[in-house]
Formats: sequence, structure tokens, C-alpha cells
Amino acid sequence: MRAAVSEATERDRDIVELLRTGGRDRAFEELLRRYEGKVYRLCCALLRDRAQAEDAAQESLVRVWRALDRYDGRASLSSWIYAISRNRCLTALEKRRPLDSLDELSEAAELELPATGEPGDGRAEQLLGLVELLPERLRRALVLYYYEERSVSEVALMLGCPAGTVKTALFRARAALAEMMKRRGLDDPAYWQEDAP
Repeated sequence: MRAAVSEATERDRDIVELLRTGGRDRAFEELLRRYEGKVYRLCCALLRDRAQAEDAAQESLVRVWRALDRYDGRASLSSWIYAISRNRCLTALEKRRPLDSLDELSEAAELELPATGEPGDGRAEQLLGLVELLPERLRRALVLYYYEERSVSEVALMLGCPAGTVKTALFRARAALAEMMKRRGLDDPAYWQEDAP
């Protein structure tokens, strides 16, 4: 876990240095350039509603701006930003409905996706559609790990849980995706290759 924090800290050393030397506005501009899209994608993944995700991302970035002077460096800057964003999304989810349970795996496998045309067309969209059907807890871990390319320890920091819980969520998410693909006849590896017809 220590290595992940060091990597993330090194990645944002320039922003942290600007904050330390009083360049708050420049630091925030660089932070926005680097994280605005990532915060929005995280909010989309957690809320599954673009309008709510836009609101949550904007509110998260405003909260980051307001709290920037209080950033103390105990966590990496990216983990701190993601924690603020995650908490904003969790608040929005609590207002909307309770979190999905892991028992919904079998229900997700039964849901149908809209047809996307010929086999091989829109494979990325099909996969994203399947990811969207996963229960909240599984989808969060999977999106951060695969789409945001975070390490298990970084995902654990961002989600506020042990690394073992993240590994379990990733295992269950992959198993659920495999089951959904099998039920839809999409489990042939050749289908997902770039040069597939």
C-alpha cells in the first residue's frame, strides 16, 4: 500500500509544490486539467446518471477548491480528490436509494442489453453496458481499477476499505461479467479481439 501512495504522491508533486509555495490558483488550474475528467468519470460510474454525475463532479471540485488550503499530504492528492468525490456521490446515492447488495449478481446476469447491430460493432459499448449492470460496489472497484488504471491499494484508499475487499469485489465483478457474457453468447474470446469481423 505504501508503494501506491508514493507513486501517486510523485505523480502530483508539481501541484503539491505549488500549494506549498503559495501558488494556490495555479495549483488548482493544474489540478482541474489533470482531474476534472477523471472526477466526472468516477461520478458517472458511481451514480449512473449523467446529469447527477455532472452536478456531483462540479460540487466535488468546488469542495476540493474550498478545502485545498487544508490538504495536509497524509494521503496522495489523487486519493484525497477521489475521496471527496466519492463521498459526494455516496451522499447523492443515499438520497436516491440504498446501495445495491451483492445478491443482485444473478439479477444482473438476467438483464438484457439493447441490440447493438452486427457482431463486433460497438464492442466497447457492449462491455460498458455490461459493466453498468453490475451492483454499485462491484462496479466502483472495477471502474477505478480497469478504467482509471489504479492499483488495488489505491482503489482501497479511494473507497475506504481494505485491499482484500477490493480484490474480492474485482473477482466477483469479473465472475458476474463472465456470466453475463456467457448468457448472451459473448463468451468467445475471438469476439473481443480487435480484428474480429
